[in-house]
Amino acid sequence: MTIAIALALYVALVVGIGVASNRKGDASPEDYFLAGRGLGSLVLFMALFGTNATAFVLVGIPGRAYHDGVAVFGVNAPIIALGIPLCFWLIGSPARRMAMRLGALTPAELYRKRFDSRALGLLLFAVYALYTIPYMVTAVKGAAVTLTGVTDGAVPQWVGGLAVMSVALLYTTVGGMRATAWTNVFQGSLFLVFMVVAFVLMARSLGGFEAATAAVAAHDPSLLQIKDGPLYTPGGWTSWSFAITLTVIGFPHMLVRLMAGKSEDALRTVSRYYPIALLLLWVPAVMIGVWGAAAFPGLEGRASDRIFSLMSANHLPTAFGSLGFVAVLAAVMSTLDAQILVLSSMLVRDVLRAPKDAVRAGRWFGVAISVVVFVLSITWGSSVFEIASFAFSGYVTLAPVLFLGVRWRACTAQGAIASIVVGNLVLALGTAKVIPMFGFLPVFWALVAGAIAALAVSRVTEGRGPVDAAFS
Repeated sequence: MTIAIALALYVALVVGIGVASNRKGDASPEDYFLAGRGLGSLVLFMALFGTNATAFVLVGIPGRAYHDGVAVFGVNAPIIALGIPLCFWLIGSPARRMAMRLGALTPAELYRKRFDSRALGLLLFAVYALYTIPYMVTAVKGAAVTLTGVTDGAVPQWVGGLAVMSVALLYTTVGGMRATAWTNVFQGSLFLVFMVVAFVLMARSLGGFEAATAAVAAHDPSLLQIKDGPLYTPGGWTSWSFAITLTVIGFPHMLVRLMAGKSEDALRTVSRYYPIALLLLWVPAVMIGVWGAAAFPGLEGRASDRIFSLMSANHLPTAFGSLGFVAVLAAVMSTLDAQILVLSSMLVRDVLRAPKDAVRAGRWFGVAISVVVFVLSITWGSSVFEIASFAFSGYVTLAPVLFLGVRWRACTAQGAIASIVVGNLVLALGTAKVIPMFGFLPVFWALVAGAIAALAVSRVTEGRGPVDAAFS
């Protein structure tokens, strides 16, 4: 009953925010897809943070830490806390300025207009869709697994997934970017505060920080050390560090939020405080998984995705524990809403080339995308971490184009297309173990190959595309 009340209140709040946001808009495509380019420091910060913190962090990371221990923190948190804000400034800031000059409302449209290449715009949309839809699947699966766990199986995973997808779709289609940004203020605050408080309360329930850690040492001391495995070798660590850092700016739902920023000052404020918020989220996420290994031993494979819900249900006060699912739901929806919106906007702006009623078309495309994601969420058997890793690696292949496109005048459309094609080809061949990796992960060589292709082909085709309007 407590969970039902908390869930009902949460849904009422986010839908209410979505409806209220819709009343402030002017029904134009720019307002619906980009909130009128008016996101100030606080809203932009929470929109980015809420979108970035997904089921991967609240479900996938505890699940991975359950098996690999504290080493998971070392291959993720330190580098992303510094690297992501740097990417915001190096790519997001000039992308925002260029988008305003060119009148672009989506990432694909921005680079299509920058390079004056419809082929590049279509390719970017295809690649974005290829990796964003699986990433959306992780969000729905994470929320569904958690709901099933906190209700002791009373709510089937497919029912939970359908509910999550439906609510996110509802307020997104009603209020557009403005609705997703303002709901992210509420959602981001909710799950960040919950994670910090839950971290403290779980430790107390386990006898204190020292006792909880001692129990892990008695259960499996390797969980408190750097474990053996491909991810923890020098090559693996370097590869994953690049992937986990560059993938965030590769998210179309993150880049489009940066494009919606009101000013350069807003971006500077976000970059300054972002590392603090990330570390406050990642420490609890990892340690909950580590402590859970001793508290609930024996979970195999993707069953460990349940560890967050198990710890919340058994080591938090009943009333507060029911918020565990709501916190995951907030993390999930704060990303799903942005992904629904950006994919539908790219379909309208870059595939159909802005039909007469762009907003209505965007809403219907959002429904279609949501149906595809829901079906995949109940049929794709991999763990949240595994599916997210696939998506993250793919996003990284776009990093050379995203950077060079806004920072290097000589980069050409041919170079950009070659970079994306070559990067994804190397990623596919490396993942299939067709080509040697020399101790690195496939994503590392995909990034290197994509950068080389962009530089080499751009030099050969230099001067074959207009850049004055983009860089003026």
